Amino acid sequence: MFKLKKDISFVQLIPKVLQIILNISLVLLAIILSVLLIQELMIFGQILIQKQSSDYKLFLANILLFFLYFEFITMIVKYFKEEYHFPLRYFLYIGITAMIRLIIVDHDHPVNTLFYSIVILILIIGYFILNITPRERPDRKWLYKK
Repeated sequence: MFKLKKDISFVQLIPKVLQIILNISLVLLAIILSVLLIQELMIFGQILIQKQSSDYKLFLANILLFFLYFEFITMIVKYFKEEYHFPLRYFLYIGITAMIRLIIVDHDHPVNTLFYSIVILILIIGYFILNITPRERPDRKWLYKK
C-alpha cells in the first residue's frame, strides 16, 4: 500500500481527514445556529414588546424553537468535550422538544396529537432505559480486567 511520511498509510489518513472535515463543518454549523439563536431572541423580544399580540401559541412555539437551537448548539459543544462523540441523550432531548413544539403549533387533529404524544412517551421510555443502563460498554470492562 502507498506509504506517507512517518509510517502513516493512506488508509490511516482517510479517517483523520474526514474527522477534520467533520469538525470544521460542525464549527460552521454552530456559528450559523448561534446567529439563528440570537435572531430568535430578537423575534421573541418583539413578541413581548407588542401589546396587541396575545397569541400564546406563537409565544410558546418561539420559546421551544429557541430551545431547539440551544440544544443543537449544546450537542455540538458536548461532541467536542466528549472526544468526538454525540451523546444519545441529547438526541432524545431534541426529539422530545421538537414533538412538544409540534403539538403546540399543530394540535388541530386529535389523532395526530395522540400519535405525537405516543412518540414523546416512547422517547421518554428510551431515555429512562438509557439512564438505567451502565455508562461503560461491557466490552470495555472486559478489556480493562486483563
